[in-house]
Amino acid sequence: MTVLLAGLCTIDVVQRVEELPAPGEKVQSLSVDVAAGGPATNAAVTVAALGESATLLTVLGSHPLAALARTDLAACGVDLVDLAPDHPEPPSLSAVAVRDRDGERTVVSRNAGHLQVEVSSLDAPDATAVLVDGHHPELALAAARWGRAHEVPVVLDAGSWKPVLDELLPLVDIAACSAHFRAPGPGLLERGVGTVIVTAGPDPVRWWTSKDSGTVPVPPVRARDTLGAGDVWHGALAYGVGRFALPELIRFANDVAARRVRQAGPRSWVREMGVR
Repeated sequence: MTVLLAGLCTIDVVQRVEELPAPGEKVQSLSVDVAAGGPATNAAVTVAALGESATLLTVLGSHPLAALARTDLAACGVDLVDLAPDHPEPPSLSAVAVRDRDGERTVVSRNAGHLQVEVSSLDAPDATAVLVDGHHPELALAAARWGRAHEVPVVLDAGSWKPVLDELLPLVDIAACSAHFRAPGPGLLERGVGTVIVTAGPDPVRWWTSKDSGTVPVPPVRARDTLGAGDVWHGALAYGVGRFALPELIRFANDVAARRVRQAGPRSWVREMGVR
């Protein structure tokens, strides 16, 4: 059994600081970590940390920086499929500062919207779920169409509106949105999405279907690092599809994300899970 995850892979340079710097200010960091990042990538790491097989479809290319992501993902147990292994440009890079006292962070990054990805075919016969983040539009559509054709649930990580979503949303079974997500025109249920979920940090998670709705509280925790917490939540949600029904599925994802924010650093929480 595996979860198929399609989307962005970045190189995250994460510096932990006592206070986030003001404009023009220089500060010394308390620690530095380098890890693979991005919504689908962090979700894949989560699936693997939970003990399930995770296959990540993305673009890294041949630049030396890409080796950092490959090494990290291999150590996390993620199966990587690079759809453009000869692409010469550097992979997307994120510069992250995390405030030590409360885990708040700032991120400067460039996504992969300028890259065109050709997807000839997909094959994941044991897939239990497909997660897409929309950052590589053609890849997202190919993965979602494959899921729909094979009756595999499709989960969308909807952090922000992207033009591809007009075409992608009718293929989505579960749209998990941030509180800042806004869709122009009709709502997501009207666009054909089966279940809509909205997260809001420490506030209760809201969900809707055409027949029911509700909220699920988030466990109170002392946050030490919020970087990638939403991605971890989405990975836990994709892992739980088919294992749990609503609202227990959301409760499970909330619990896993809470375990992540209690740990400082991009990979310490993986070791805390006790699987890898």
